[in-house]
Amino acid sequence: MNYIKLNIRGISYSQTQVGAYALILEEEFGGRKLPIIIGNFEAQAIALALEKDLTPPRPLTHDLFMNFCHLLEIEMKNVLIYNLEEGIFYSNIIFEDKDNILHELDSRTSDAIALAVRFNCPIYVKKEVMDRAGIKMEIITEEDSEEIKAAIHEIEKELTNENKSEEEKLLNYTIKELEKQLQQAVETENYELAASIRDELSKREKE
Repeated sequence: MNYIKLNIRGISYSQTQVGAYALILEEEFGGRKLPIIIGNFEAQAIALALEKDLTPPRPLTHDLFMNFCHLLEIEMKNVLIYNLEEGIFYSNIIFEDKDNILHELDSRTSDAIALAVRFNCPIYVKKEVMDRAGIKMEIITEEDSEEIKAAIHEIEKELTNENKSEEEKLLNYTIKELEKQLQQAVETENYELAASIRDELSKREKE
């Protein structure tokens, strides 16, 4: 077979890019791992889908897309990671419509995987890509597992913080940090945020 089935092994902090995560995929039969660098938003989307007991108050983009597909009776069949060029993985998503006709869509690999978790569909990588980018690793140790759990926990915390109002978030900053943010808000013409920061600063001065 020209494609190898992959399973999600976990999410870890990227050691090469600040603010990024490494999504670790593992071939179903064999010890090779395929690390893919993804952004924070994509890491959130995948981690949330993996953690079944954590549901955002409003649908995220990938959840909305899945709901849209279900409404139109479109089913996602699988993800194919077919190329690696200059460090970027290229993927297609295979869909089946209500008339059982298959369609292929180009997708960012991180988005494709975030959807694959939600649709519970398989992920495949082309053998040539796995041969080039796959890393032979021993079984992940308990320490590595804890690091993966910590990374997912950090993502969950960030999501929780995003659901807070701007006023609640401002409570966590010092006066100096607020003054700096106020200047940045004015410079970027984000006057709504600037007004909130001014209110918080005024409140602290009275206290």
